[in-house]
Amino acid sequence: MIPTQEEMHRALEERHGQALQARFDAGRVAVCGLGGLGSNVAIALARAGVGTLHLIDFDKVDLTNLNRQQYMADQLGRYKTEALAETLKRIAPYCKVRTDTVRVTEENLPELLTEDDIVCEAFDRPEAKAMLVSGVLEHFPQKPLVAASGMAGLGSANTIRTRRAFGKLYLCGDETSDVSHGLGLVSARVAVCAAHQANMILRLLAGETEP
Repeated sequence: MIPTQEEMHRALEERHGQALQARFDAGRVAVCGLGGLGSNVAIALARAGVGTLHLIDFDKVDLTNLNRQQYMADQLGRYKTEALAETLKRIAPYCKVRTDTVRVTEENLPELLTEDDIVCEAFDRPEAKAMLVSGVLEHFPQKPLVAASGMAGLGSANTIRTRRAFGKLYLCGDETSDVSHGLGLVSARVAVCAAHQANMILRLLAGETEP
């Protein structure tokens, strides 16, 4: 039987305290890209009780995604927005989940991200990452942006870190490793980077601005 909203909220308050949980409740976070980074980030934020998650991706779940992304074999072929929203509903049934099954572009970015407080960049392709970062800095300089760079291979997880690049831009990763340099993306190391992103987002919601 699914717990009531009051029961789940009380359990979160027991873990986080009323004041911190109130901040999480009020949080509105956009997760742009729902692959190895974004799917893990969204689940971590939902488990923490973040009030509203905005899931943005145009892609469908593919067999090659299952080695590192939070999808199930029976979700193959479904849009990632729909599949992940379904999973989040099972984890945090009272979390408000908005979905946009679109590719983020320079043209639609301002409208897509208007209602979000914090933006998480979780794209795979460098050009998409650069476009999102540039667009948020141009249109929403007041909004924190948590981005990722470098999490490929089986290098030490201790090289993945979070730093404040400048202003409200935060970078998570080793900022060096790339899929073109060798092994590619492995679930555990990608999840470490995603955890850095999720943790920084929770710190920002809590009012902490330093990594």
